[in-house]
Amino acid sequence: MKTTVHIQNLKCGGCASTITKNLNALDDVSDVIVVVEDNSVTFDYSEVHTLDVVKKTLAELGYPEDGERNSLGAKAKSYVSCAIGKMTS
Repeated sequence: MKTTVHIQNLKCGGCASTITKNLNALDDVSDVIVVVEDNSVTFDYSEVHTLDVVKKTLAELGYPEDGERNSLGAKAKSYVSCAIGKMTS
């Protein structure tokens, strides 16, 4: 199944790099595409529970789904994830 999740705190290519790397490392996730301008992440998966795993992973990285609570901690995590993505891309 292909799905798109709209997220918060997505700022740049560094963020996109971190998200892509971490989601591609998950079992059952492939073809990850991050569109910064749209604040979206599109990916393929086959198991129903994988969507919840992806959303949890995104939130842990500091990129909660649109409509979810966007705490100061999540925003801070996204800045760290962004910086790491910039250094490793």
